[in-house]
Amino acid sequence: MASVANRMKGRRPAARLYLATPLVSDPAGLRTALSQVLDAAAVAAVLLRLPAGDDRALIDRVKSVAPLVQDQGVALLLEDHHGIVARSGADGAHVTGIDQFRAAAPTLKPERIAGCGCLKTRHDAMVAGEAGADYVMFGEPDPDQRRPSLASIVERIGWWAELFEVPCVGFAGSADEVAPLAAAGADFVALGEWVFGHEREPAATIADAARRLAEIEVAA
Repeated sequence: MASVANRMKGRRPAARLYLATPLVSDPAGLRTALSQVLDAAAVAAVLLRLPAGDDRALIDRVKSVAPLVQDQGVALLLEDHHGIVARSGADGAHVTGIDQFRAAAPTLKPERIAGCGCLKTRHDAMVAGEAGADYVMFGEPDPDQRRPSLASIVERIGWWAELFEVPCVGFAGSADEVAPLAAAGADFVALGEWVFGHEREPAATIADAARRLAEIEVAA
C-alpha cells in the first residue's frame, strides 16, 4: 500500500490517468468492464463511487472490486466514504469540499491517500493543500452535473502547477479534454463515467485517452 500511495503523492514526469467509475450498486456489473479498462491502459488510481448505504454493504462492494484494482498496482480510492477506507482495504479517499476534507483528513493521514475536490476558489485549493491533501482536483462535475468551462479549468491547473508542489488532477469531461489538461500541467487526468458509457468499448476509449497523453509527452 505504501508504494501505491507514494506514486499518487509524488510529482510526475508526465501526466497519468485517473479513472472514476459510475455509481456502483452491483460490483459484478462493473468488474468485467473495469478489468478490460485496466488491461488496456496504465492507470494510476481508480475512484470507486458508491451510492448511500449501510457500512457493511458498502465495505462488501469495495472488497469485491479491490483485488481487481490493487493487484495491478493501482490505487483504489473511495469517493467521500472516508469512514470505511481502513475497514474495506481501500488505499484512500477522494473528499468533496474543503469542509468535508478537514473533517476526513485526520482519519486518513498519514497512512492513506487523502484527495480533495469540488474546490470552488483558489483559496479553497490552497487551504486543502495546507491541510495535507495529497492532491487537489479541478473540473469535476458538481451534484447537478455542471462543470466549469475547459478554459477556466486549464487556467486553474496552470496556476496550480506553476506555484505548488502538491499534485493536481484535471477532470476531463470527454476525450478531447485529455490533452489540454495534461498540457496545462495536470499531474493526473481524471476520466469520468463517460468511459463506461461511450459508444466505443471502454477499453478502446481509455486506450485512446492514453494515446493522447503519450502524444503530449512526446511533444514536450
